[in-house]
Amino acid sequence: MDCKDAGRRSVEAVRQKELEIKPESHVTTWEYWLNNVQDWCISRQLWWGHRIPAYRVVEPVVPPEKCNMSGEAWVAARSEEEAKAVACEKFSLGDRNKVVVVQDEDVLDTWFSSGLFPFSVFGWPEETDELKAFFPTTLLETGHDILFFWVARMVMLSLLLLDKLPFRSVFLHPMVRDSQGQKMSKSKDSDSSLI
Repeated sequence: MDCKDAGRRSVEAVRQKELEIKPESHVTTWEYWLNNVQDWCISRQLWWGHRIPAYRVVEPVVPPEKCNMSGEAWVAARSEEEAKAVACEKFSLGDRNKVVVVQDEDVLDTWFSSGLFPFSVFGWPEETDELKAFFPTTLLETGHDILFFWVARMVMLSLLLLDKLPFRSVFLHPMVRDSQGQKMSKSKDSDSSLI
């Protein structure tokens, strides 16, 4: 995914005071990451995660001129049945009962699916009453260690997909550490004392 324009817009939002990052000492990190943002490979070859909603048409054979550079025909859809319908329309395949599609085995990068959070929980891409009422929100509070991995991704995806910032302010808290100075984390099973 090309992130350059979204990165530029994210930096500009902070400079124009449309998005506030507190403490302000983190703005330098924000600008560094987003001014130097690279293309983002959003797929992962893992056995867990959100499946990529992309389907390859296996049958019938799609004419080469309608295929991608790899000679394959792909469609995006929410289900296998929807993929068959989309493939029939896109590639003029006729009877959808004779169409065979196979879903991509890759999963989405966890930060990509997490980046969709501010609007996907409200029914996006439909324009639901909840989306209209609760997106965008005012404040996001999170740890400073995921400023680029989560916060920047939410901002970039919101700008790209809805042309809006997902929140007005970001409050970054310091790292919570254990008695040995190590980061407390669910993945390290060291966060139980917080409960």
